Amino acid sequence: AQKAKSVNRTLHGLHERKQATFSERNQLKYARRLVVKLGSAVITREDEHGLALGRLASIVEQVAEYHVEGRECIMVTSGAVAFGKQRLTQELIMSLSMRETLSPTDHTRQDAGTLVEPRAAAAVGQSGLMSLYDAMFAQYGIKIAQVLVTEPDFYNDETRKNLFSTLSELIHLNIVPIINTNDAVVPPMFIVDQEVSATGKKRGIRIKDNDSLAALLAAEIHADLLILMSDVDGIYNKPPWEDGARLMHTYTAGDKNLIKFGEKSKVGTGGMNSKVMAATWALDRGVSVVICNGMQDKAIKSILTGRKVGTFFTESTAEKATPVEQIAENARNGSRVLQNLTAEERAQAVNTLADLLVSRQSQILEANAKDLDEAKKSGLAKPLLSRLSLTPSKLESLAKGLKQIADDSHRNVGRVVKRTKLADGLELKQVTVPIGVLLVIFESRPDSLPQVAALAMASGNGLLLKGGKEAAHSNRALMELVKESLAPTGASNAISLVSTREEISDLLSMDEHIDLIIPRGSSELVRSIQEKAQHIPVMGHAEGICHVYVDREADLDKALKIIRDSKCDYPAACNAMETLLIHEDLLQNSTFFTDVCNMLKREGVKINSGPKLNQMLTFGPPQAKSLKFEYGALECSIEVVKNLEEAIDHVHTYGSGHTDVIVTENPSSAKYFQSNVDSACVFHNASSRFADGFRFGLGAEVGISTARIHARGPVGVEGLLTTKWILSGVDHTAAEFTDGSRAWLHQSLPTDQ
Repeated sequence: AQKAKSVNRTLHGLHERKQATFSERNQLKYARRLVVKLGSAVITREDEHGLALGRLASIVEQVAEYHVEGRECIMVTSGAVAFGKQRLTQELIMSLSMRETLSPTDHTRQDAGTLVEPRAAAAVGQSGLMSLYDAMFAQYGIKIAQVLVTEPDFYNDETRKNLFSTLSELIHLNIVPIINTNDAVVPPMFIVDQEVSATGKKRGIRIKDNDSLAALLAAEIHADLLILMSDVDGIYNKPPWEDGARLMHTYTAGDKNLIKFGEKSKVGTGGMNSKVMAATWALDRGVSVVICNGMQDKAIKSILTGRKVGTFFTESTAEKATPVEQIAENARNGSRVLQNLTAEERAQAVNTLADLLVSRQSQILEANAKDLDEAKKSGLAKPLLSRLSLTPSKLESLAKGLKQIADDSHRNVGRVVKRTKLADGLELKQVTVPIGVLLVIFESRPDSLPQVAALAMASGNGLLLKGGKEAAHSNRALMELVKESLAPTGASNAISLVSTREEISDLLSMDEHIDLIIPRGSSELVRSIQEKAQHIPVMGHAEGICHVYVDREADLDKALKIIRDSKCDYPAACNAMETLLIHEDLLQNSTFFTDVCNMLKREGVKINSGPKLNQMLTFGPPQAKSLKFEYGALECSIEVVKNLEEAIDHVHTYGSGHTDVIVTENPSSAKYFQSNVDSACVFHNASSRFADGFRFGLGAEVGISTARIHARGPVGVEGLLTTKWILSGVDHTAAEFTDGSRAWLHQSLPTDQ
């Protein structure tokens, strides 16, 4: 009796619980009851010779993982007819082998597949399919149950009650129900979807395939999410193989007339039209739906983590804002507008932005105050609060840097780098052009936004900016000024702030729209971007492990001054000193080590010792856990080296190729250090904090690159340009140079003409 009560409670939950549909993808992680439908094309191999075991195993693994964590998972599987047809066709071919041997002209083998009766194929395929599911789920300690249904099961009150009672009991027993139409007794139907009910009420859709079956089940059990897995990436506005086809990441009822459907799958019974109809029907009854490509790796996991996978069906218009793909395409078009402006017009846009930073100071600081208030309440770390904060002096400094960018922008885009007379009447030019569309991802620092925007304007690049949510108010206020400064040029869409709804992982997959990614933030952020962006180049640095080496011929007063500034001026910056290297003679023949330790302690710096220094001291700083570490705070390591060569070796072993400094009065040692240290920035008798775009006279920087291809060090406008070749001839052909009727000259010409 107790068990019966439990079953009734579960059944009551299946019928009565009503979940409003999710309005945004990032809410899908809250889905507790899932229906996952696998199409025949997902289950079977592309060559139609058996099941796609690897793909199926991956899907089972994902379902099992969510089942174990407590979600209620129900699977609707296709593939029985297709799988059975393959197996029976093989048997039929074997039985025909003797006939073919006796009569070589008998071509029955070619038509063997068409001779297999679908109901028999379903009966044969279903048993094999379920055996496979049973074995796969057993690896995770999960039991499954097969539930075969026909259309009347939903419209006969008795069988309908029994069906959902069975599903309730299975869910209660922690068993994954695997549901399929009983095609052995009821073959697939090919009729138009329509509302039907034995009582005359609109209670269901006509089951003509497993899409409609899955939709009906999901609606009846009040599932939170229905995932329809097919062999296409989602819903396109027209068949994906046609020109102009565009994947629709979101779909609402108003999109129905925007779609042109193609043919259905060659191995299943349902086409994309039936999927859309099934999905919209389920959506109308409170079930969120995603149609996705079941062949995509970890598709279910990607969907439940909010990734932009497949087509998300929603009743909300919130996600119907301009898709980020369209924003990126607008940025590319805007870039072409910027590129075709005169240098004066681009400079004017940057100057306008600089002026707005000063004249709209109160508006910017008001927005920034909101961010700071929210950040303090959320417990944001002090170094990040410092980066988040904007002040009148910061804005004035920003404006000054932007004016510098504007002044330099007159010799950027379209500059002739090389000019060659290849032959009489045949001239070749290499000219600078924008890279295209940039994606800059930055944390905490809203002052990055106008800097990067100005550099993009000056270089004619389209720009997508993805800021951290902690600076949301500041970023929006600053972006309004960017748009305003671009408005007179007609290129307002060239630069856009990407909504925080967009997952970074989605942006990193947009290799068709984005040409270069520049991350600005913590080493964790940069390293994550570099690992995930597989098809888009990333420019930046993961770590800023900067060294200051004090040579035995150093002026020790200068050294103390440089060390203090390098470590203490802004310890959170990537160009701050993390390791101090001291020549061993200075430990033995002077008080320098004591002086530098006392100075650092007065500044509140925690000191760690390297292994060599630690062995030399009886009492001293604790040994550093690692010399390849970026503290990003008032903390550093000190190590001793025997000579200049050992200092250089240490930098190469533990450094990150960012910025390294030598303090010495010996010009030869300085030159040797600067020639042999393989870092983006190598300084002599100057603080590491000078590694900065503004201080270098670039106006600003999009970041500091430790890469060896393209830009290196602080990256200003020059680093955002590439080149193209322009060839002008009369009637030249390559063959003429082969047969000798024309001759090569390859004569260098002045670039300023």
